[in-house]
Amino acid sequence: MAIPIKNRVEIEKMRVSCRLAADVIEMITPYVKEGISTEELNDICHDYIVNFQNAIPAPLNYHGYPASICTSINEVVCHGIPSKAQILKSGDIINIDVTVLKDGYHGDTSVTFLIGEVSEENKKLVNVTQHCLYEAIKMLKPGVKLGDVGYHIQSIAHSNGYGVVRDFCGHGIGRKFHEDPQVLHYGAKNTGTVLKEGMTFTIEPMINIGKYHVEVSRKDNWTVTTKDRKNSAQFEHTVLITSTGHEVLTLRKNEKIN
Repeated sequence: MAIPIKNRVEIEKMRVSCRLAADVIEMITPYVKEGISTEELNDICHDYIVNFQNAIPAPLNYHGYPASICTSINEVVCHGIPSKAQILKSGDIINIDVTVLKDGYHGDTSVTFLIGEVSEENKKLVNVTQHCLYEAIKMLKPGVKLGDVGYHIQSIAHSNGYGVVRDFCGHGIGRKFHEDPQVLHYGAKNTGTVLKEGMTFTIEPMINIGKYHVEVSRKDNWTVTTKDRKNSAQFEHTVLITSTGHEVLTLRKNEKIN
């Protein structure tokens, strides 16, 4: 497995694409509220990426995916397809996943939003999922093994009684949307890829209130839901391994990893 190591020029291009992806999340946030359709959210993001950022929404037509962002509501784990008929309502949680392609390089990030009056159960799920991401990021530096990162995420989720999705994972990213290494959100200590300066990849834990099992829709071959139909949340950042630690390339303004 040859894991790409980015040079200075590539890293600068990654910084640009990742900054754009973070900007899309910041731009769309005020629109993510009760009464809007996921198709409207998709159209707003598409227009912003194409006409304002002069970039490309990477998901569109990627292996046939039909939209510019992914919108995954409640029991949908990932790859939810925006729809005119899908209207956000109070109590929902929704993950919006954005990937921007600019000058040949990708930036990938996602956030789970709370809509209106959300149950304490769902609030806790979202908070714990974000905590899993942040705690994983804090570990990143040269010499760390990805198995240790996955083990730490899994330990946090399991201590809260949650399942960790196994069928989907984080991934290397750069010129390709998905490249090596695979970044599992579960694992065993002292196993897996050893991190090196210049690696860029996503961490994107998908945490379920129930068990980890998921299934892919037979209708569209994209939408992934929990098998037990209990809710799932996800947060994602693209990160760079530096000589002394890490850099979160998709960090949003005023966001602090704590």
